[in-house]
Amino acid sequence: MTFTLNPTRNRSSRNSGTVHMPSIATVFAVWTQRRALANLDDARLKDLGISPQDAAIEAARPFWDLPKRLCH
Repeated sequence: MTFTLNPTRNRSSRNSGTVHMPSIATVFAVWTQRRALANLDDARLKDLGISPQDAAIEAARPFWDLPKRLCH
C-alpha cells in the first residue's frame, strides 16, 4: 500500500473533528487581553457594556481556554 501527500488538498475538506492549534502569539494575545480586562475600573467596563462580574469571570479563565473562534 502506498500513501502520498496531496499538497493541493482543500483545507475545508478536513474532518470537522480536527482541532486547530492556535499559535503562541494568539495564546499570548488572549492572555494579555484578559489581564487588561482584569485591570479596568467599573466605569470603563460600563462603557464597554461588560459587568464587573462578567469581566472577572473572563479574566480568571486560564490562558489555554481560548474562545472557540480562535480554535477552528
